[in-house]
Amino acid sequence: MHTNREKRRLHLAAKVQQKLHLPPAIRLRRFVTRHFMILLGAALAALGFVLFQVPYNITAGGVTGLAIIVNKFSGMSEGLLVWIFNVPLLVLGFFQLGRWRFLGSTVVCVAAFSLFIELFLNILPSMLAPYPITNDKFLASLYAGVIFGLGNGLIYRFGSTIGGTSIPARIIHNQTGYPMSQVYLFTDLGVILVGGLIFDWEMAMLALFTLVLSGLFSDFIMEGVSQLRTAVIITQKPDQVRYALVNEMRRGVSMWDVTGGYSRQVRTMLYCTVSRSRVNDLRFMVSQLDPEALVIIGVVQQAWGGYGNLKLKNE
Repeated sequence: MHTNREKRRLHLAAKVQQKLHLPPAIRLRRFVTRHFMILLGAALAALGFVLFQVPYNITAGGVTGLAIIVNKFSGMSEGLLVWIFNVPLLVLGFFQLGRWRFLGSTVVCVAAFSLFIELFLNILPSMLAPYPITNDKFLASLYAGVIFGLGNGLIYRFGSTIGGTSIPARIIHNQTGYPMSQVYLFTDLGVILVGGLIFDWEMAMLALFTLVLSGLFSDFIMEGVSQLRTAVIITQKPDQVRYALVNEMRRGVSMWDVTGGYSRQVRTMLYCTVSRSRVNDLRFMVSQLDPEALVIIGVVQQAWGGYGNLKLKNE
């Protein structure tokens, strides 16, 4: 016999599953779109690597940087080396990061990235005369970071990973709580330093520039340009401010009472999101309605839902 609590839990679970269940056609479309974008990201990352990093030995961290270094001594193809370096990391990730769920979302991307590198290494030199397409080392490092970062961002945005140092970084983070950004920094800087010793320090400096730029463009693809701002308004005239935000700016507002830590006075805090272009309008309206109000503007990457096209009552 199920208790009432268990019955409510089972009912809630069934209701959630029913809401989240998608028809087979939609599931197939989502699957195809996701993997197409992952393959596109792998192709972009491989293109940036082959066009701009390989010709100038820009060892911008990770297994790609190691592949360039080992290629100098062994002559093995960079695409094959990227795959060889990733195999033990994939095995490690299989046991530490979710077994088949991890492997299924990563191995396809790693394999595609390695194959695209091989493909571009074989066809681009004959297609482009002269090869590389630029003789400026700085331009090469710049576009290497941009194109590789765009591809890597697409891969991360659609739920996969390019493998490499991201796998041990995630494991170290899970085991020790050490920030992933710092783990990345140490591993990638180590590869860059080795590249500087083997090639030259100018290339090492350009590799560091490429690494930073790649991270920036990966974040740009994953999060987009921030067009929204959050507004926190602490006021003694909440009804007037709320009315202006809802009726004049057409924004939804959340309200709750707060107590001042110094004055111990009870005021009202209003919270809403506004577009970046309307921050000055919000500031003007609040200053007109309550010059003593505290207004805090923050940055938000994404927001959806909430206030819709509702008919508002005049108050």
